[in-house]
Amino acid sequence: MNDYLLSTLLGIVEGLTEFLPVSSTAHLRISEALLGIDLGNGFWKMYSIVIQLGAILCLPIYFRSRIAKFIRTFPHGERGDRTVANHPLTLVIIAFVCTAVPAFLLTKVIGKHLESLTVMGWSLLVGGIIMWIVDRIYGQPREGGRFRTEHMEEMTLGQSIWIGICQIASAVFPGTSRSMSTIAAGQLAGMSRPSALEFSFFLSMPTMVAATGYDLLRTLHPKHGAAPLGTMPTNGHEWMVLLIGFVVSFFVAWGVVAWFMNWVRQRGFTPFAIYRIVVGAALLIWVMKGHGG
Repeated sequence: MNDYLLSTLLGIVEGLTEFLPVSSTAHLRISEALLGIDLGNGFWKMYSIVIQLGAILCLPIYFRSRIAKFIRTFPHGERGDRTVANHPLTLVIIAFVCTAVPAFLLTKVIGKHLESLTVMGWSLLVGGIIMWIVDRIYGQPREGGRFRTEHMEEMTLGQSIWIGICQIASAVFPGTSRSMSTIAAGQLAGMSRPSALEFSFFLSMPTMVAATGYDLLRTLHPKHGAAPLGTMPTNGHEWMVLLIGFVVSFFVAWGVVAWFMNWVRQRGFTPFAIYRIVVGAALLIWVMKGHGG
């Protein structure tokens, strides 16, 4: 397949799946396996990092007015009932720290599981079942016709810590999905679907920037004696392949974020849970037939 077409397809896959609760890591890994890409190739490892960065960059642009409002109203909040300890921006940072520190300490475990299709298959399947159950039970308000937390501005310190801890699973077991972990954790903590989704998007900004930044650092400046995670492009053709994937993932991810925000306000997460279960089961069957591991 032509490299430019291949880059376009992978950019679309990354953009479509990065912020949906279906795991972009698993979908990229599956796509690369189906398309016969050498996962050990340094350039394609770098490519995967760069197109994820493209998807990430759509978030601060899409939420620019929301971010500006949070900054402008810090620390008392838009309603004047917040403090430095429980302002939405502070809660995002706290949740990020609760994820980042344990995830960094578990990097060896993460690296061991990163390219296992079997682990990804089980993560998709089990995560889909959990998401389905959580959304069915906690997707509707319980008492008084409202959720404990209807809007992100109403979040508590305990909710942010809980969501940050739950997000660790997505770092250790690729295929779990960062957004699935944060959304389901938020619903379990009494958050409405829109508030859980919005917090998931905000938390993904520092989380994904840190993760991709760390991967780029390991590529450009590997530790003494360690092999680089990936390799930089060496010619104009490779730079163009990289650029195509970056641009495509950015614009596709932007469209997905806008669509997903509107979808969740009217519907639940059940279709995505069913999709995860179907894809996870299909992947495990495919692996058992000797196509991967």
